[in-house]
Amino acid sequence: MSKTPLQEDIKHGKPRVHRFQPGTIKRLFSYMAEYKIRLILVLVCILLSAAAGAASALFLQILIDDYIVPLLGETHPVFTELIQAIFLIGLVYVVGVLSTLFYSRTMVVVAQGTLKKIRDKMFRHMQTLPIRYFDTHTHGDVMSRYTNDTDTLRQAISISLPQMIAAVLSVAAAFLAMLYLSVGLTAFVTVFAFVLLMIIKALVGRSGTFFMKQQQALGSVNGYIEEMINGQKVVKVFCHEKKAEDGFDKRNDELCYCATEANTYGNVTMPVVGNMGYLLYVLLAIIGGAAGIAEIPNLSLTGVQAMTIGTIVSFLTLSRSFINPIGQISMQFNMVVMALAGASRIFELMDEESEQDDGYVTLVNAKIENDEVRECEERTNTWAWKHPHSNGTVTYTPLRGDIRFFDVDFGYEKNKTVLHNITLYAEPGQKVAFVGATGAGKTTITNLVNRFYDIGDGKILYDGINIKKIKKADLRRSLGVVLQDVNLFTGTVMDNIRYGKLDATDEECIAAAKLANADGFIRMLPQGYNTVLEGDGSGLSQGQRQLISIARAAVADPPVMILDEATSSIDTRTEAIVQKGMDALMKGRTVFVIAHRLSTVQNSDVIMVLEGGRIIERGSHAQLIEERGKYYQLYTGAFELD
Repeated sequence: MSKTPLQEDIKHGKPRVHRFQPGTIKRLFSYMAEYKIRLILVLVCILLSAAAGAASALFLQILIDDYIVPLLGETHPVFTELIQAIFLIGLVYVVGVLSTLFYSRTMVVVAQGTLKKIRDKMFRHMQTLPIRYFDTHTHGDVMSRYTNDTDTLRQAISISLPQMIAAVLSVAAAFLAMLYLSVGLTAFVTVFAFVLLMIIKALVGRSGTFFMKQQQALGSVNGYIEEMINGQKVVKVFCHEKKAEDGFDKRNDELCYCATEANTYGNVTMPVVGNMGYLLYVLLAIIGGAAGIAEIPNLSLTGVQAMTIGTIVSFLTLSRSFINPIGQISMQFNMVVMALAGASRIFELMDEESEQDDGYVTLVNAKIENDEVRECEERTNTWAWKHPHSNGTVTYTPLRGDIRFFDVDFGYEKNKTVLHNITLYAEPGQKVAFVGATGAGKTTITNLVNRFYDIGDGKILYDGINIKKIKKADLRRSLGVVLQDVNLFTGTVMDNIRYGKLDATDEECIAAAKLANADGFIRMLPQGYNTVLEGDGSGLSQGQRQLISIARAAVADPPVMILDEATSSIDTRTEAIVQKGMDALMKGRTVFVIAHRLSTVQNSDVIMVLEGGRIIERGSHAQLIEERGKYYQLYTGAFELD
């Protein structure tokens, strides 16, 4: 199997890795600030646990030299003091166990609370991101930040971080205890530990690189899987299974390679440390035993004494307490590095620039008395634009639905214009249709109306107000949109219709469904309007899902409607019935219609033909037929637009 580009880069010593960003650790701890008291208690418990471990090892010397050895020569040994000593060390062990239990449970609470805050903030911020972000990032990769990256963060906070701190303190406590027993043997252990650290550094450095890349490769795999699931029908229709498998294999190979390398180096660390620890154990036993037999004086913090059996046994135990935590630190370090790589990806999303909104004109409920527009609290189905001025005065402009484009240019990318010099007028109550080949710019125009994207040049006026001055939320509240691709949410049919107007009553939702001709099939569902839809309404036909979407727009009762291929998923017989409901829905409203079926736009007030991002023809159906231009060719030809 051929190597991926990543494997080739690493082979040549150039791994393409994004390390975690500087300041990630500090930023992560800022989310844990509210748990400051608990974290202090955790640190105290870790100290107690480490101290208990060192104390129990030191006690072995006293136990052997002061309690066991003296009893060896006794004819009638008395075990009272020995039992008391064992009971005392038992209490020390209990303190250590309870301390470990407390800090482990507490860190789980801290980890889950911290992750909840991070997920909440990440989701809130995601809602503020512009559409452009979701157009340029795979959904699976974004989802991976909520799942894989947060899970590695959970493991790091609840397990790896406390274990690393405990291991560091255990190493420090064991080192001091070893100095207390023997300075010479401690010096030997220090030299041995230095050699071991050089070996660990090489292993950890290599595995850390791959652990970080593993998180990125995992996000790529998730993104591809999500894409393939959404497009499964297309894959099967075009017999694209083999190509899809090849694409997945390539991404999966990269993930497999990174994960294999990361875990190979990561998993070999503890066996290396363990075996080096056994080697140290043997060497210390030989050196300590030889020193004891030769009666070489033993220098300790308490002075110069003989090397006793208790000292050797206690030191051997402490050497294990010194070496093993070093291995644990190296193992957990890998997990922490991987978690920090995940945290960087999370914070990367949080640092994405929110959708900018400099608008100050708002949409308010209004009523007209004596030809004067007044703002009111109650909903009157009459709206007005509230326009504050620099001198402190406020003016109100009735919402009519008059939308005008003046010489608008736009491009999704710089230096790549897709709309050229677009000028159009949609007067209140008019039905304006856009026809043209795919890529002509039809949907782009509607995206500019609701400010999913901002224009590059020219201006768009809404009731005489530049839409850049209108707050985006208020602008979009005045628009009803029915898209070709329907999104239904987990919940009842009633909830999905009410999505268009959250305070709508059941009666209003049912009336909207009747208007869209959806009431009939909804009542035939198992629980009618209370039927729960799951998986984006996968149990419904495409046409039924579209009818619910139309009902959702109808219940919002907006003054301006945008219908982007709203009836393309409905058969022609149903379309004729729905069209009556659509006509009732569009009555008195400004409507923008994007359609491929020219039969659906014949009754439009104005039809605009787009080609290459330019309006090449405009007029009513009769006028365009009479002109015998592009529209005439399309209408009289035996085909519809693609």
